[in-house]
Amino acid sequence: MHHFGFPLEASIIFFSVILLSIYIDLVSHRHSKEITVKNAALWSVFWISLAMMFYIYLYFRFEPEWADLYLAGYVLEKSLSIDNLMVFTAIFASFGIKGRLQHRILYWGILGALVFRAIFVIIGTGLFLASPWVGFIFAAFVLWSGWKMLQSGDDNKEDIEDYTHHWSVRLAGKLMPIFPKLEQDKFFIKHTELNETQLSSVTRKGLRYATPAFLCLIAIETSDIAFAFDSVPAVIAVTQEPLLVYAAMIFAILGLRSLYFILAALTKYLVHLEKAVIALLFFIGIKMGIQSWNHAVFDTGIHISANISLFIVLGVLAIGVLSSLVFHEKEKE
Repeated sequence: MHHFGFPLEASIIFFSVILLSIYIDLVSHRHSKEITVKNAALWSVFWISLAMMFYIYLYFRFEPEWADLYLAGYVLEKSLSIDNLMVFTAIFASFGIKGRLQHRILYWGILGALVFRAIFVIIGTGLFLASPWVGFIFAAFVLWSGWKMLQSGDDNKEDIEDYTHHWSVRLAGKLMPIFPKLEQDKFFIKHTELNETQLSSVTRKGLRYATPAFLCLIAIETSDIAFAFDSVPAVIAVTQEPLLVYAAMIFAILGLRSLYFILAALTKYLVHLEKAVIALLFFIGIKMGIQSWNHAVFDTGIHISANISLFIVLGVLAIGVLSSLVFHEKEKE
């Protein structure tokens, strides 16, 4: 089979559709507000339909083999992104960030992912030699987050007011000026906007100060880069055509935010679903650790494929939903 390359018509259609869709999404969500299950579900249907329409276009405009390769890459990336979804949950739990601020952080996080995925596809697999060690770091973080959520119980429903002693502020405080409190939905706040009492809590003086919301955004972006170490080579293994690889990844990533908010919204109504999420955090952390060990140290012979991982995630979530419906608790005053 010859190379697909970058057909001018296909490239124009793909990038035009993506840019137009992002613009529509941006206008629809220009105000930071809490996303409902209905809204998230409608956007999920929109992104999946868009991906399928591109598949149909490739199928009839070019050879069916190219369309099938794109679809295989899309399904694989969608399956792998479920793990990323669980890490988003761990990061937000670690920062104690809820509701509409999650929407703002995830929105810019997904936009950043589009850029990084393009860079990774261009680079190919050369950068992925570092992936095992990155995997160890995130495996430890996910396991730690799951443990903290398990210990805190109902306490993890409270927002954090002061981040002075938060791990992210201690880690980044020496590198940049940070104001250790959330300020509305802002990622940065000007020096002139703070009073003397507030300035006494900053990590160092500067013209602008990063807020914990920005540190959470950096954590989200870093986690996506870590997952790109696994997902990009996996999709490249399906097809080495850059346009098909990038298209498969972008359509899968653009629907990730909506899937997250479906999960986040359901946890409010299904009382045992959060316990299922905690169990999945331990599973994802162990899985990442085993994968990194296989690459960095020696092959243990334990390999959890994307399909098995997807079935486990869906199965555990299903158990959480069913147990919530069968063993529902009375609503507390």
